[in-house]
Amino acid sequence: MDISRIHDMDVRGKRLLVRADLNVPVDGDRITDATRIERFAAGMKPLLARGARLVILTHFGRPDPQSPEPEFSVGKLCPALSDALGVPVRFAETCTGEAAETQAALLRDGEVLLCENLRFDEGEAANDPGFAARLARLGDIYVNDAFSCAHRAHASTHAITRLLPSAAGPLLIEEIEALSAALEAPRSPAVAIVGGAKVSSKIAVLKNLVGKLDAVIIGGGMANTFLFADGAPMGKSLHEADQIETVAEIRALAAKAGCRLVLPTDCVGAREFAEGAEQHVFAADECPDDMMILDAGPHSLAEFEKVVAGARTILWNGPLGAFEVPPFDRSTVALAQKAARATRAGSCVSVAGGGDTVAALNVAGVADDFTYVSSAGGAFLEWLEGKALPGIAALMQATKAA
Repeated sequence: MDISRIHDMDVRGKRLLVRADLNVPVDGDRITDATRIERFAAGMKPLLARGARLVILTHFGRPDPQSPEPEFSVGKLCPALSDALGVPVRFAETCTGEAAETQAALLRDGEVLLCENLRFDEGEAANDPGFAARLARLGDIYVNDAFSCAHRAHASTHAITRLLPSAAGPLLIEEIEALSAALEAPRSPAVAIVGGAKVSSKIAVLKNLVGKLDAVIIGGGMANTFLFADGAPMGKSLHEADQIETVAEIRALAAKAGCRLVLPTDCVGAREFAEGAEQHVFAADECPDDMMILDAGPHSLAEFEKVVAGARTILWNGPLGAFEVPPFDRSTVALAQKAARATRAGSCVSVAGGGDTVAALNVAGVADDFTYVSSAGGAFLEWLEGKALPGIAALMQATKAA
């Protein structure tokens, strides 16, 4: 992908206007998980060491731009960001205007300024050229280091690339390379594990994947819909009765491309969705009327593990069952651990993404063992769908025009 990279550029004495995603979880003013800050800082520290001056832009939550709520101020992030970067971080109480411009102009080599929440201004989401122009006055080079925001055509990801020399940051490049390796040029056999509640939410994902990979393991409520399309009784199980034609279309695309669809052959169910509920194992086409399917069964898991064991590329999005409540996390945890072992052994490249997926890998204790785990939600899904992401396209256009 032809995109300028900030690490290839001379940054000494330059103000880098960096679009980050520091939308971390908080409890009041306390950050409960600083992973995003730490990953961002790791990529920025070499630039600071080379004399760059950082002006950081980020969103945080979903404030009302007409009347921004104080709890959405990003000022609370300064201490954690300072610790992660190893330098003091100044704070601008606005992200545009004379005060912010003055603070940005006063930065010296190796110094950092964090600007107030972009979403405090309605021009951000509107991709307003005027707002982008005001942002551009804060920097000399624009850097997009927020893949998770690349699916949005916002002022800080799209319009601004027309106003400043533009480049991709290290996290953005890392994400693009990981996803490209898993989807655009995967080592074969290439396998996807796609789970979650609804086929309807991942129609485009499945259609794209079956045309590019060797096998797709389908789990969760999505698998129930495929089984229902085959005439299997569902009892009280989550499924989408109106998606039979979609299932047929996906199957036809898979058959044409030579992609194997791997579905559960047995299931674990219960009469209620509760921790400690009495569980039962039954064939995938024999769900009792008073039960709900909550996980793949042992024979299914054994087949899933066999498919994963032979893979050179593994792409994972969505859990295989109701992993939030034990014991219905068994197949998700076991398969995640199998994929992690294969990754550690060097036999495959494994890439996972999506909120529930990351949570499931954390439950399995293997998030650090995968080749790459994406924290991006919507952008990750749109990439899996094969869509062009506006933020990436804008950087490509800026590189081409340079």
